Amino acid sequence: MDTNKLTLAEKETLLKIARHALEEKIRGEKHLPLSAASQATPLLQSDGATFVTLTINGQLRGCIGALEPYQPLIDDVREHAIAAALNDYRFSQVTADELDQIAIEISRLTAPTQLVYTDADDLIAKLRPNIDGVVLIDGHRRATFLPQVWEQLPKTEDFLSHLCQKMGVAGNLWKTKPLDVLIYQVEEFSE
Repeated sequence: MDTNKLTLAEKETLLKIARHALEEKIRGEKHLPLSAASQATPLLQSDGATFVTLTINGQLRGCIGALEPYQPLIDDVREHAIAAALNDYRFSQVTADELDQIAIEISRLTAPTQLVYTDADDLIAKLRPNIDGVVLIDGHRRATFLPQVWEQLPKTEDFLSHLCQKMGVAGNLWKTKPLDVLIYQVEEFSE
């Protein structure tokens, strides 16, 4: 991603798109089509994977995204801003009264890569706190934490245990059974 970093103007455009999409949807306004010619550089029109995180006073209010790119970056941000507000099962839907309190953060992901490890200690040694986002996969179950989650869970053991719980399995599963582990990095920016 280093050679393809977003410019400040592109980041501002994506944040504006997320804010407008969120406000239009919550207020029940007509969802206007994006004007690709006026807003989107070639990078914003290229496929990209993002997570959009909503917070109020630093507390998580919703977070939804995709690990793999499947649509243009501008569309991905718009879709995930709305989904974070309305479809995060952990929270009730964002209301119009909350809009002025919501802060938006966007994380643009690199492509996930397989992390090969031999045992729990090797996994701990290979993960890079505050750098790697992690996906754990156990059969049909999977869960991810963005690299920003390391701020709340700085100990690798706690990070992995909470990620197992998010996946709906015992917190110690990562110690007792080999799981598929993917890692990725993000380019993160916020309002």
